[in-house]
Amino acid sequence: MKTYLGIDVGSVTTKLALLDESNEILASTYLQTQGNPVDMIKQGLEEVKKQIPLEAEICGVATTGSGRALAGVMVSADLVKNEITAHAVAAMHCVPEVQTVFEIGGQDSKIIIIRDGVVIDFGMNSVCAAGTGSFLEHQAERLNIKIEDFGEYALRSKNPARIAGRCTVFAESDMIHKQQMGYPIDDIIYGLSQALVRNYLNNVALGKEIRPKLVFQGGVAFNKGIIKAINETFHTEVYVPPHNELMGAIGAAMLVREEMKNDGHRTKFKGFGVSQIEFQVSSFICKACPNLCEISQISANGKVLARWGGRCDMWERVEK
Repeated sequence: MKTYLGIDVGSVTTKLALLDESNEILASTYLQTQGNPVDMIKQGLEEVKKQIPLEAEICGVATTGSGRALAGVMVSADLVKNEITAHAVAAMHCVPEVQTVFEIGGQDSKIIIIRDGVVIDFGMNSVCAAGTGSFLEHQAERLNIKIEDFGEYALRSKNPARIAGRCTVFAESDMIHKQQMGYPIDDIIYGLSQALVRNYLNNVALGKEIRPKLVFQGGVAFNKGIIKAINETFHTEVYVPPHNELMGAIGAAMLVREEMKNDGHRTKFKGFGVSQIEFQVSSFICKACPNLCEISQISANGKVLARWGGRCDMWERVEK
């Protein structure tokens, strides 16, 4: 059985998905990155290894997400692809008629505009986290509520509180003010959900032509309050894929399948033994020019495997 592995390493979560040639998920895992992507990639490989069918042969591996370069070096990936492409491919597979993709993760938010099966525009959040999952997690912590229960509280709201959502600092002070005024907790939580959607539209989606059909993916798509706020904003039903949290990894696996079929070469994947290798990640400042780029590098067994991060490719061309 030919299979293809997609690895999506984000700032908050690390996801792996193993697909067969029919794009059916054979194995998957969803882990908290916890600021340690190297260990989470290794743990993810171990978990996939436990689930993989005996007859499965991994014929291609792709990485995506903010940690795609690091993950690509660790596993000797056949393809390293940006998350816009990966999420778009997965969304179009689930909903061929999709025209707008909302992707909201822990610290990253994206909008992808698709017309006739082609990505024509996209947008990503700035350094502000007010339109991301971390915004809700922080407020849930202050309210002493589990983030998993956030959606249920929001759905019970009868008169949502109007909360400033342009900035997490302002939202927090506004939320505290509403609590002091005696607003019910349900109304405050749905007000926070609406604030996140407003911020997403005013920041990430600003100037984009949003058309149905809308697809909502990423970890925040589990939140029923956010889904309700999006539906009310656009007066339409947003579609949430069955594996919304894995869409980046799924898209990466689909992309590498096509890549390997067209390329005709065997995979460079090192195998699951990668999880037993001790990797060291470090950085240094390049002083070759006034840019003073911070160069990241990954090593194993005392040997430098790869360097990246400069404005030019000087260090990437240096023989390891």
